[in-house]
Amino acid sequence: MELKIEYLPKESLKPYVGNAKLHPAEQVEQIKKSIEEFGFNDPIAIWHEGEVIEGHGRLLAVMEMPEIKEVPVIRLDNLTDEQRRAYMLVHNKLTMNTNFDFSLLEMELEGIEMDMEKYGFFTDDLDTTGGGTEEKYTTKANIPQYEPTGELVGLSELVDTAKRNELVEEINGSDVLESEKIFLREAANRHLVFNYKNIAEYYVTASKEMQELMERSALVIIDIDNAIANGYAKLSESIENMREND
Repeated sequence: MELKIEYLPKESLKPYVGNAKLHPAEQVEQIKKSIEEFGFNDPIAIWHEGEVIEGHGRLLAVMEMPEIKEVPVIRLDNLTDEQRRAYMLVHNKLTMNTNFDFSLLEMELEGIEMDMEKYGFFTDDLDTTGGGTEEKYTTKANIPQYEPTGELVGLSELVDTAKRNELVEEINGSDVLESEKIFLREAANRHLVFNYKNIAEYYVTASKEMQELMERSALVIIDIDNAIANGYAKLSESIENMREND
């Protein structure tokens, strides 16, 4: 199928309520800055009746940019419902599976004078080994991967509920049908802003059952090459050594 770019009013697009990809406020702000600097050069993929398949972060960004009235889109109406759901997950996973070659990234950043920190690129995060193979993860990375430090945090510090609560209050005071209110309250959960640094910190001191549930909820992804996994292993070893020395 030949893809054609068309422009639609941003209000005509509908986020998919089952979208599992999280878009922290920090990332949305970086997307806004990118659009302001370079323009909207990445069309949003939509399905029947304007439902977004790919590009939820971009849509969240432009909804906060009153100067943008229309956005470029491509239609993927040829996908079945199952294919649409699968593609959303596959696309998001594939875009998160790899990191940069840090030696090449450092050379590229050296040739750019504009402020790249506002897009999430911090020179302090670059590999200093010269080989470009040792990946370093910090809270400043676009992809939320963190190395826990042992800081103690409470559950209230894991998620910002302000925007969700504001929407729920507005929904409850509306005159829409009760069934519609139920749907909208569920949809409002998309505006929860998770603090993944604090989540990583909480994870390492949580019970095994809580850790497993956090993993099943995709709040924490444990993988052999994942920074949280590496940090957890190091921190666990340190804690164990401390216990043995007590």
